[in-house]
Amino acid sequence: MDTGPQERENAAMNLLAITHHGGIRIAELGFLLGAVAGALLALGAVTPFGKRGGNLLAGIALAAGSVLLIVAVRWGHFS
Repeated sequence: MDTGPQERENAAMNLLAITHHGGIRIAELGFLLGAVAGALLALGAVTPFGKRGGNLLAGIALAAGSVLLIVAVRWGHFS
């Protein structure tokens, strides 16, 4: 039972809410992606066949991990 615009606005905010525990989990996932990116960069430096694919995957993992860390710090009460 929708009673008005105020209730719809609160429902939308509850969808985007991140708890402190959720913020910590998001940050952990961001750090994990950073570690995976480092391992892929190291693999690409050691093996000639893994250079292009490893660098591409490492770049994607670094970008995703950085975005997750920004979300965790800004909205997840992780500091």
